[in-house]
Amino acid sequence: MTLNDTLADALSHIKNTERVGKLECVIKPVSKLIGNVLSVMKEGGYIEGFEYIDDGKGGMFKVKLRGKINNCNAIKPRFFVRVKEYEKWEKRFLPARDFGMLIVTTSKGVMSHHDAIEAGMGGQLLAFVY
Repeated sequence: MTLNDTLADALSHIKNTERVGKLECVIKPVSKLIGNVLSVMKEGGYIEGFEYIDDGKGGMFKVKLRGKINNCNAIKPRFFVRVKEYEKWEKRFLPARDFGMLIVTTSKGVMSHHDAIEAGMGGQLLAFVY
């Protein structure tokens, strides 16, 4: 199995586990980016929590799900977004206004687009979840 985009693989694994109705999934391989995206999803209330487990082979995340995710996916290519353009991308990736969130990487780290708008920062789109 070849892994080209570990973030996309992790998010599709979460989505598929959620659709089956399970409350826990294991994501491997791990990266700091995946950990940051998971913590933004936790702050947004989409997952209950996650923990890093060192298995000696690169580690894995054990994610506790809440059953609140309808869809989540990585955004490719990773578009650059200015502060005033968030609404355009919300219309493209989210089903309704104020429903779900875009996950953005900025110079201050990974955050939801709501936090980025509040901070007045642009960045690169990583993923969406609703």
